[in-house]
Amino acid sequence: MKTGSNLPTTAILAAMLALSACGSKEGGGQQASAGAAPPPPEVDVVTVAAGSVVLTQDLPGRLEAYRTSQVRARVEGIVEKRSFAEGSDVKAGETLFHIDARNYQAAYDSAKADAGVARLTIERYKPLLEAKVISQQDYDLAAAKLKQAESALSRTQIELENTHVPAPISGRIGHAQVTEGALVGRGDATLLATIEQIDPIYANFTQTSDDWVRLQQAFKSGKLKHSSAPVDLILDDGSIYPLSGKLLFSDLAVDPGTGSVSLRAEFSNPKHELLPGMFARVRFSEGTADNTIKVPQRAVQTTVQGQLVMVVDAESKVAPRPVQTGEMSGGDFVITEGLKPGDQVIVNGLQKARPGTPVKPVEWNPGGNTSAASAPASTEKK
Repeated sequence: MKTGSNLPTTAILAAMLALSACGSKEGGGQQASAGAAPPPPEVDVVTVAAGSVVLTQDLPGRLEAYRTSQVRARVEGIVEKRSFAEGSDVKAGETLFHIDARNYQAAYDSAKADAGVARLTIERYKPLLEAKVISQQDYDLAAAKLKQAESALSRTQIELENTHVPAPISGRIGHAQVTEGALVGRGDATLLATIEQIDPIYANFTQTSDDWVRLQQAFKSGKLKHSSAPVDLILDDGSIYPLSGKLLFSDLAVDPGTGSVSLRAEFSNPKHELLPGMFARVRFSEGTADNTIKVPQRAVQTTVQGQLVMVVDAESKVAPRPVQTGEMSGGDFVITEGLKPGDQVIVNGLQKARPGTPVKPVEWNPGGNTSAASAPASTEKK
């Protein structure tokens, strides 16, 4: 009986040992899994390629109205009415101010009557001159009086019309310089308001004479080719104005005070987002260079030892690479030394990319669209 009663106990102990062994194996497997190395972090890279690039330069500039016109009083009188809202758009020929016209109306009516009398007189004198009832001198005096009367009528008509002050050009009108009841035009042509045409709009900027000479030499030597790329405007917040402009002229005279050459670009401004007096950077094309490497500006780091980029080497590990930068190509740096085609340069994820650590390179594609920074260098900026 004792032997029989021990059999169940032995079986239970064997089962517990088996379960314990299984548990220890599973626990060991979990510990081994927990102790495994994590996968390498992903970093965004651009694969370097050599090709033709458009070299650009960003220069500070200021916006200026395409046309500016001063609205002035052409006759003396009291301003009776202002017919526009300050800061609004006006059309050429639109009446902006009304000046008291009563005196000018009376002068015009008088001159009109005098001209009518002089005209009737000359008509009566014609048959009398043919009949030799009057002398040629009398007729000539009557003709001279008619011319004087017509001249006075023309002058008073112009003065009467000038009591309605029109807009010389179409554009945006600023603050009114006078109010109703003000006496204007006494002694001078009083400034009433200013109109600015801001579509299109100018961007004035300067280039140093040294840069200008350097570019001319590069063109002559064949290092650069002339480019017809449009001009871009970079706003204060760093964004690029959506409408490209065109370069109008380059002043060949160097300002002796600043040693710079004046340039001007023109931009469409249909929504009036750009205003005269605003500061902006003008990005214009210097020329096209062949067999050139460029990388996004954000990939280049500046240290006390110089400039460098982080690359992913053949073993998928991070390695620093000293480089030298040259001109700009839009938002990219042109690399003159340190990189070769096929190198993978890290653009994003530098905080995870420690030198010597393995990483997983992923081709940079910001916003889901291929950008000029991540595209091959042979793609020109548009």
